[in-house]
Amino acid sequence: MKRFFSFSLVLTVLFSFHTTAAFANEKSSAELADRAKSAILIERDTGAVLYEKNSDQKLPPASMTKIMTMILIMEALDEGKIKLNEKVRTSEYAASMGGSQIFLEPGEEMTVDEMLKGIAIGSGNDASVAMAEHLAGSEEEFVEMMNKKVKELGLKDTQFKNPTGLPVKDHYSTAHDMAMMAKELMKYDKITNYTGKYEDYLRQNTEKKFWLVNTNRLVKFYPGVDGVKTGFTNEAKYCLTATAKKGNMRVIAVVFGADTPKDRNVQVTKMLDYAFSQYQTTPLYKKDTKIATLKVNKGNKKDVKVVTSEPVSLLTKKGTSTKDIKKDITLKQPLEAPVQKGDEVGMLTIKKDGKVLSKSPLVAGESVQEASWWDLFKRTFSRFTQTS
Repeated sequence: MKRFFSFSLVLTVLFSFHTTAAFANEKSSAELADRAKSAILIERDTGAVLYEKNSDQKLPPASMTKIMTMILIMEALDEGKIKLNEKVRTSEYAASMGGSQIFLEPGEEMTVDEMLKGIAIGSGNDASVAMAEHLAGSEEEFVEMMNKKVKELGLKDTQFKNPTGLPVKDHYSTAHDMAMMAKELMKYDKITNYTGKYEDYLRQNTEKKFWLVNTNRLVKFYPGVDGVKTGFTNEAKYCLTATAKKGNMRVIAVVFGADTPKDRNVQVTKMLDYAFSQYQTTPLYKKDTKIATLKVNKGNKKDVKVVTSEPVSLLTKKGTSTKDIKKDITLKQPLEAPVQKGDEVGMLTIKKDGKVLSKSPLVAGESVQEASWWDLFKRTFSRFTQTS
């Protein structure tokens, strides 16, 4: 039986705190997203909702689907399953994708780095399918990975049928779920090297040099915007999941179903302006900060570092103050080998007056394999010699 233990730290901060519900009620729907079917505004580190409108309404996400596609690519890179300079071959099927594309030809090879540019900047459906096949063997298997990740993130109102967002029956998501996916994607610092670029080139040293221009125009025209993904189909209309960072604060704004690109951008701009004018964040931990050490039974290492899985911050309202923020750290004990880097081994909970402000998973900072019989023998012999 695994047991759990926790310990608490008290942090005094001289800023204010509002509950998530209070944040969401600060503005009425008519003022921020009157020209969208649904919308949401969250602070990235805490996940606190600052504003929402019909945020649980199931709607077609169009190319915002590629946020999940990019999550799985970045996850594979982080785990060492693929490399940025690795070549990806384009199948006939991938090359046949319509809609937004980078015009890959059957048999053409590009690196993972180039494919990511094609997806993040150019919204390439062909690049998305090529990467899906490269990672999972087929588009169908990749879609299974996408929906498995949806469940891992605790999202209940999303179902994917492809990695592109091209129109298909029963392919849907919500503003809330898209914001949570963007929150997950932002764990990977390097992703903004792609989503935050306004323009770039593919096939630079060939006659087929291809100019990429970011479909998210706010990357160029709103200071601090460095992602994430636009979307458009006739059914979905104009959609956008955007993220911006100013100082220590990163926010995510999502709009579904705007009538025009201008409406989409104006409403996202209003939400971003509102967030940065009203709130601020106080960083508590950076990603990969060591929090504790846990013993590992029957591992080739005796213990494993416990680290933060993402940046952890305190969201506060500008202009007032409070104190006595409590940090509860709950850890799984004992751990049994094998333990993989990134495995969830605990939870960091930020509280105020008994109310939970935010929760963030704690993960293994390294892998620990099962000990060989020789490792166990040496360990036992060492203990024997120490006590004799």
